[in-house]
Amino acid sequence: MVDKKDLRARLTPLQFAVTQEAATEPPFENPYWNNQEKGIYVDIVSGIPLFSSTDQYDSGCGWPSFTKPLNVQEITERTDLSYSMIRTEVRSQKANSHLGHVFNDGPAEKGGLRYCINSAALRFVPISEMESQGYGEYLYLFDRTHSS
Repeated sequence: MVDKKDLRARLTPLQFAVTQEAATEPPFENPYWNNQEKGIYVDIVSGIPLFSSTDQYDSGCGWPSFTKPLNVQEITERTDLSYSMIRTEVRSQKANSHLGHVFNDGPAEKGGLRYCINSAALRFVPISEMESQGYGEYLYLFDRTHSS
């Protein structure tokens, strides 16, 4: 179980509100909505790799959007009935962090899903730092056969 006191000390108020209280950051006013760098995105709470820039695309919504997670076992989905809407919430499996929502309006050729994720729930690890930060096993995502 994650210690909320420790998290309050470690995270910014926005990161805490998003991951622990299911808040949403403003669209287009967050660091990763238009990030063009290659790398992976990890859960800000646990450090577990969640998404790759190879699956990121500009959906026009103002938040980072991905066609799929790196590992579906690291993501939990549940029905969210807040704000008089029916949505599917996405949470990290290990830390139970609120990440955002998944919708069925993504690119059809990539499976049709759009994982709309709050930047505040993520930490970006650029390809140049993946090895030194312990994420070298994911470098295969960026070899010539997988690059765009």
